[in-house]
Amino acid sequence: MDNRDLLLSIDNGTQSLKALLFDLNGELVARRQVIFEPYYSEQPGWAEQDPAVFWDALCRACQELWNEGPFRERIAGVSITTQRSTLINVDLNGTPLRPAMIWLDQRKTHGLHPLGGLWGLLFKIGRVSDTVSYLQAEAEANWIRTYQPDIWKKTHKYLLLSGYLTYRLTGEFVDSIGCQVAMIPFDYKRLRWASDWNWKWKVIPVGRELLPELVPPGQPLGSISRKAAEETGIPEGLPLIAAATDKACEVIGSGSLDPSIGCLSFSTTATINVTSKKYVEPIPILPPYPSAVPGYYTIEVQIYRGFWMVSWFNREFGYQEQQEASRQGVTPETLFDKMVDDIPPGSMGLVLQPYWTPGLKLPGPEAKGAIIGFGDVHTKGHFYRAILEGLGYALREGKERIEKRTHIPITSLRVSGGGSQSRNAMRAAADIFGLPTARPHVYETSGLGAAIDTAVGLGLHTDFESAVRAMTHVGEVFEPNQENHEIYDRLYREVYEKMYKHLKPLYKRIREITGYPR
Repeated sequence: MDNRDLLLSIDNGTQSLKALLFDLNGELVARRQVIFEPYYSEQPGWAEQDPAVFWDALCRACQELWNEGPFRERIAGVSITTQRSTLINVDLNGTPLRPAMIWLDQRKTHGLHPLGGLWGLLFKIGRVSDTVSYLQAEAEANWIRTYQPDIWKKTHKYLLLSGYLTYRLTGEFVDSIGCQVAMIPFDYKRLRWASDWNWKWKVIPVGRELLPELVPPGQPLGSISRKAAEETGIPEGLPLIAAATDKACEVIGSGSLDPSIGCLSFSTTATINVTSKKYVEPIPILPPYPSAVPGYYTIEVQIYRGFWMVSWFNREFGYQEQQEASRQGVTPETLFDKMVDDIPPGSMGLVLQPYWTPGLKLPGPEAKGAIIGFGDVHTKGHFYRAILEGLGYALREGKERIEKRTHIPITSLRVSGGGSQSRNAMRAAADIFGLPTARPHVYETSGLGAAIDTAVGLGLHTDFESAVRAMTHVGEVFEPNQENHEIYDRLYREVYEKMYKHLKPLYKRIREITGYPR
């Protein structure tokens, strides 16, 4: 084992899968990425994918990794981190019974009986009945049970993507506690499946026998099977160590084990997270999620469509930039980023509320996106900068919610995700928050967080504190510009914070008149 000094992380995101090799100092040694279509949609609002796409991408990425150098004999262990809330029904042999429901799926199950009895009464008294009904309608399991009952009857296990890949690698129906983020009967406070009497079994009636066994992050899930070794090239018998979801791994991969360090994720879903030893609900009845550190929580506020809005803007308004980017051999986002270099903070009065997709409670399900302040001086560049600023305002609002609940101020920021490659997005974040805002030393923070779990699980670092200290490092730091911060602070306090309150009645009327969002 002395020469086994590399850690293999499998990072299965929404649009690609990466096989990543890290050393014990957190340096990225080798990387292979396989890109795939994130989902297909047979009906509006549906988002599904053939689970074979994920497994084939894993096999291909690993096999290509071995062509990078003589790494296989140096691998000490493996871990998996995946997109959240993507669910797969499998039979007794682990064969998928239907396409995976991707986390972007928007279908709902209407007409279900509301929760009654004592729980129903308690929720009514607590004024959260609508929230519980929303969860019931959103749960993928309820849709499958209602509209595909034959599939549900054949289901042997109901797995998250992490659990499915774990089965393909080890032959075991087991998953990490750190990956349990979905509409499932999980007790987020006690970090285990909900007790038999818990209301979640009534709202989401998934039999306990359909769910995998759970182990904490940093503990073994099993070992790489002969069949998996043949398909992936990963050495047979290597330990597969439990990690966590991509967001949770991003947090520790960014170096945060302290609630004072806020982690921003500039990804498809934009989030602000902190690691906490205490169970703290950032919004009542909406729990913190399991951390990549056993026994800890990731307190999170999310902007559902987040930096997806950049892709949306590029697709809908960036044809010219797409053509020019192709000619120059760069991404359209690179050109948009240059376009906003000379646009002043505040986008000359253009203020954007980034609720392109409504939320459960932040904002409410009636919400829509909004842009105010348009004038004849505004260009595509102003619109693009307003998107970056609007996401910054929304994440700052999340920061203040977390601080109010934890009573611990966030004093510095780390930023991960594709949007962190934009210098203007980084500068805007530093100025909007008024805090030093840093990129971690490596871009692949999800994979690094998973590698930290592997290192601790194998005893290659003694504990999470020493592993995070050794394997994470601060990269480029963006200091806030005080003059810009004052402009943003006034726009945030005097305009952005008031927008939703004033527009909410209009959103409700729009919903009543048009039926959208349903």
